[in-house]
Amino acid sequence: MILGIGTDLANIERIQGTLDRFGDRFRNRVFTETEQRKAERRLDVAGTYAKRWAAKEACSKALGTGLRMGIAWKDMAVSNLRSGQPVMHVTGWAAERLASMTPPGHEAIIHVTLTDDHPWAQAFVVIEATPVAATPEPAHREQTGDPADETGRDA
Repeated sequence: MILGIGTDLANIERIQGTLDRFGDRFRNRVFTETEQRKAERRLDVAGTYAKRWAAKEACSKALGTGLRMGIAWKDMAVSNLRSGQPVMHVTGWAAERLASMTPPGHEAIIHVTLTDDHPWAQAFVVIEATPVAATPEPAHREQTGDPADETGRDA
């Protein structure tokens, strides 16, 4: 069953302007260390940050709160599987909210897709609940925490 859907569109040039103006203050407030390491390795640094910004906004909407009610930017983090597929990780209040949305006997899976076409970056997030007994163990399952992301892929 679908628990939530969210989408966001971010302007890459606006993110670049924010990076130019606020630098580390912006990076450290919004992005995890893993997200920052990934973005800083990319040719299109601002585009990578913009996609992650959009993913966090979309995830907060799928959680039904937007960025309020205690959700912090760093409570949501994007990494990538070796295949390049983006994965959303939630911690803190976002993880608590996800748990409260998930029916008993079900497990939440967060699906995320990212795209960009300069000057736009876009993200869609769908939160799905599947019965625990019927759920296989795919690598894309929602995880908590901020695992190291060393794929070098830019999703």
